[in-house]
Amino acid sequence: MNQKTAFITGATSGIGKATAQLFARNKIRLILCGRRIERLIRLKEELSNLTDVTTLQFDVRNKKEVFNAIESLPTAFQKIDILINNAGNAHGLSSIQDGELDDWDAMIDINVKGLLYVSKAILPKMVERNDGFIVNIGSIAGKEVYPHGNVYCASKHAVNALNKAMRVDLNNYNIRVSAIHPGAVETEFSEVRFKGDVEKARKVYTGFKALQAEDIADIIYFVISRPYYVNIEDLIVYPTAQASATILNKE
Repeated sequence: MNQKTAFITGATSGIGKATAQLFARNKIRLILCGRRIERLIRLKEELSNLTDVTTLQFDVRNKKEVFNAIESLPTAFQKIDILINNAGNAHGLSSIQDGELDDWDAMIDINVKGLLYVSKAILPKMVERNDGFIVNIGSIAGKEVYPHGNVYCASKHAVNALNKAMRVDLNNYNIRVSAIHPGAVETEFSEVRFKGDVEKARKVYTGFKALQAEDIADIIYFVISRPYYVNIEDLIVYPTAQASATILNKE
């Protein structure tokens, strides 16, 4: 079997990093993308003894950076077999009337437009080859709306819709498209949402066992490693203690 190449956005932490580590152990070649160059360098050093690795530093919100970075890929990494659209964030947890415009812009620009920019830059070659796999990392927030989730939920509902639209539009080109929608995952996510308030972020995960980034990475690998005729369209993943976005069985 030909060695596959995976392009992972948001690879410097959380689900993206765990996925990169698991893919490397399974000899998938890696294009690791993120904004934090020091973390990219460290991750490349860690994984280069397992597989071929290259890195791209760019902000998915910046259309020009996205296209320039992807066009700059070395020849050996230009055939991208698997795209993991993982970059995403939440900013703030406010009611709609109290929300901050900068927070709204950040969530829409990263979660929706960033996903679209990266996909647009990579898809034409997949279409040309009639081959490829896109995995979009959504959220339970893309399946329901909860108090103070408003714009974040809207952005993840958009990811859910785009996942379905991609699958429809790319069906004639033999391209698989899948989405994974996690519930509570213990990563840096809550620190970003609470703007660096570590204490408040920790409280989100107290009283129950949250999902870990490695759990989602395992699922991503399962999805991409099925026979090519199998496309796992849509997965919602909760920790056992969670029944919905707002119902948690805490001790």
